Amino acid sequence: MKKLAIVAIVAVLGCQLLALANPDRRVALWLGAVAAATVLLVARWFLVRAAASSIDDSRARDPAESLRRWLSKTEILIARADSTRSDWDKYLRPMLARQFELATGRRKGKDPRVFHATALALFGERLWQWVDPDDVSPTGAGEPGPGREVLAEVLQRLEAI
Repeated sequence: MKKLAIVAIVAVLGCQLLALANPDRRVALWLGAVAAATVLLVARWFLVRAAASSIDDSRARDPAESLRRWLSKTEILIARADSTRSDWDKYLRPMLARQFELATGRRKGKDPRVFHATALALFGERLWQWVDPDDVSPTGAGEPGPGREVLAEVLQRLEAI
């Protein structure tokens, strides 16, 4: 907006200088008026555009809309947990492994032994097989997923950290 104001002032002053260079001084008034009107129209266009984008922003920050999006994503995660192992491996396992790394501060690339030991201490052998990023099944399309109970238990353990 500051740039627009600077350009507007320069445009009006430029038109006035050009009009003053003309021997007929009546033209100066008309050129100044045209320049000022143009600047006002452009400013109005920018303000209307900014108001429209702020309406979109307020809708994005609407708590009800955020809650609906969160609920929709949660329903999708639960459906994938109840689906096949392939869906679990493709969508849930990477998300859970990433959340585990973030929650514990242990990265697999730094020290795999510490990463594995921390995972076993937190999840136990039964749950770690569903979070372990290296335990993806190549034939998971025919196998059932672990279900929402396992997902709920994994999330509870991650939350407890």
